[in-house]
Amino acid sequence: MDVEMSSGAAGAVPKLEHPPGAREARRRRVLLVAGLVALPLLAFFVLGRESASTVWEIASAKLTGMDDDAAGNATSGGADELLGGLLAPGMDRRSCRSRYETWRYYKHFPYAPSPHLLRKLRAYEARHRRCAPGTPLYARSVERLRSGRSGAGEAEECRYVVWLPFDGLGNRMLSMVSGFLYALLTSRVLLVALPPDSADLFCEPFPGTTWLLPLEDFPVANLFGLGHNPEQSYTRLLHRKKIVVDDPLSNATAAPVPAYVYLSLGYQLTDRIFFCGEHQLALGRVNWLLLYSDLYFVPSLYPIAGFGDELRRLFPARESASHLLLRYLLHPTNPVWGLVTRYYHAYLAPATRRIGVQVRMFGFASVPVDDMYNQILACSRQERILPEIDADGDAAAGTGSKTSTAILIASLYPDYYERLRARYYEHAAAKGGGGAWVGVFQPTHEERQATESLAHNQRALAEVYLLSFSEALLTSGLSTFGYVSSSLAGVRPAILLTAFRHKVPATPCRRAVSMEPCNLTPPRGVECRRSEAADDGGDVARHVRVCEDFHDGVKLFD
Repeated sequence: MDVEMSSGAAGAVPKLEHPPGAREARRRRVLLVAGLVALPLLAFFVLGRESASTVWEIASAKLTGMDDDAAGNATSGGADELLGGLLAPGMDRRSCRSRYETWRYYKHFPYAPSPHLLRKLRAYEARHRRCAPGTPLYARSVERLRSGRSGAGEAEECRYVVWLPFDGLGNRMLSMVSGFLYALLTSRVLLVALPPDSADLFCEPFPGTTWLLPLEDFPVANLFGLGHNPEQSYTRLLHRKKIVVDDPLSNATAAPVPAYVYLSLGYQLTDRIFFCGEHQLALGRVNWLLLYSDLYFVPSLYPIAGFGDELRRLFPARESASHLLLRYLLHPTNPVWGLVTRYYHAYLAPATRRIGVQVRMFGFASVPVDDMYNQILACSRQERILPEIDADGDAAAGTGSKTSTAILIASLYPDYYERLRARYYEHAAAKGGGGAWVGVFQPTHEERQATESLAHNQRALAEVYLLSFSEALLTSGLSTFGYVSSSLAGVRPAILLTAFRHKVPATPCRRAVSMEPCNLTPPRGVECRRSEAADDGGDVARHVRVCEDFHDGVKLFD
């Protein structure tokens, strides 16, 4: 563990101060209320009643989020451990301490869950309890799967999406929430097949039940070794006519239905036709779907016929989707939460401001360490993130200041930590640039990503949550680790642009237009039977854009 407390002033680390600005928060609230009252009226006359209703839902969600933000940043009372009703009450606190404690550490609560989302979550939890492993309905479904019968044509109460692990921790977290949202949209139950490297990362998310797939007696063999193009993948089944997409002009009704379908939605996107409405109708008859993905594919669900309207009701503010889904679904287990809280209270809590810096260098875009460090500093100056230094001042220049900054570095390597530590050790922070005391911290530097190791993944997950407790974030482009941290934090980060062809870009970074992750491999070039965006294409175009850090990816924004 690397720790350095660099200071522009001698003396003890300052105590944590209550966040200032209550009067300013009230002033901003008054201004926002006035704007929000006027906005739906304008929408009504310009866009019509339905659009005005949607605008009001977004405005209401944002306004409620401001209430939560003020409460969540308070140090005593007023904050909501259930995150505005997002979490269900009554679960065992001792078995998963993080579920009801994270609100104490988050600095931002930008969006409250919509009433429709809360209703859908409570209905989902009830369905999960009826259909989970250990219930008669689950046993019957597994028996049908084992016998090769689909149950098509019968009224099946329980249909499943089985999540399979693919790629690193950040990718897995994003594909989990994508799979869960798909289960919400299609009235399915999400089960997860966890390998040993992920067995003790996340708590059970749903009250009174389990989301763990019992691997020992599941009829489909070799779940972790099927890859991206197995025999049972949706596209291959279509080619062999093992499943048929109904022609609306045909009178045929006895289309074959397999016992299960494998959905290959990883970066290879073998089953990209999944994102067509007619294929969703075909998949709707299949009881068991096995989801193999390392992507955040939520933006690609919006254009699908039948999903767009429901998604807009669930998330009136588009950029709230991953933020709310991650905070609802994924909670670190007690061993991971212990790593998080011990480190936070030892090194980050004393500061009045915390800044997270997440650095990931890919082999295809590697540059010398000094070049990357200079890019970080250039981004920081452009977006005003890290405290500036007083190159000519003496070490006592900030004595007496009550402000302080803790900089948390998350990287596989120690180089950036060491350079930033030296920067603030050798120079005082400039006046107004972060206070007298600047601490630089890095919990780990493991040199390589070891996804196959549970201990490595636990430490990585701890760093995701430590980053998410920051007031501001500077993250690396293309990094799902950074995407998850930003979404959990409720922060629009500054994103370092990737050094493609091993050249540092002239523009060091861009400020994210939303906290939503990038879908790095959207289903381009898919030819659906009819225009999927016939009813809501304008809305999709207004709220899906090219990612700041990757021109081939897309993301949601408002």
